[in-house]
Amino acid sequence: MYYICMKHIIQFQISKGDKYYIAQGIELAIVTQAKTLDKLAQNILEATALHLEGEDPADFGLAPSPSVFINFELPQVQYA
Repeated sequence: MYYICMKHIIQFQISKGDKYYIAQGIELAIVTQAKTLDKLAQNILEATALHLEGEDPADFGLAPSPSVFINFELPQVQYA
């Protein structure tokens, strides 16, 4: 018997560019940007919904109705 491990979380890495915050999907080919983190969160949800629209989440290894996990990268720590 085979068991399929479905992911319940879609992961994004966020970094700060010169003018915008940029989110990149870790497992899915999704990239979006915004001037604020609040708008970026909205854009991530919208871009993810559009990416999966009309698709079977299982084709991407996803369980139905997965959550989104955001990882924010800070600049290097400056110390003396």
